[in-house]
Amino acid sequence: MDDHEQRVRERAFKIWQEQGCPDGQAEAHWEMARELVAIEQNQNLTLVPVARDPEDPTIAADDVEETGPAANATGELPTLTDEGEQSYPPSREAEHAAAASGPPDDTKAAE
Repeated sequence: MDDHEQRVRERAFKIWQEQGCPDGQAEAHWEMARELVAIEQNQNLTLVPVARDPEDPTIAADDVEETGPAANATGELPTLTDEGEQSYPPSREAEHAAAASGPPDDTKAAE
């Protein structure tokens, strides 16, 4: 028996015990054990460094940009909205001026 089968067997047994040793659910325990062992193996594969050939142009370059501040030349930090999409509430002076001028006159606009 290879290492993979042994790990699945041990994991299925552990799942069976954790669920209180129920009868008739062996296939569900085996399937869950297979999935969990596969997840662990795939996670371990992501931790293995990739061998890179600097002479091979098909592999992405290993050059990494230097980290810098997340600010542009003016020192402003990026926002979640694009420039020009921001809307600001009117200032108090603008609200007072609009209230003082009264409602818009629709008759002048129609002429």
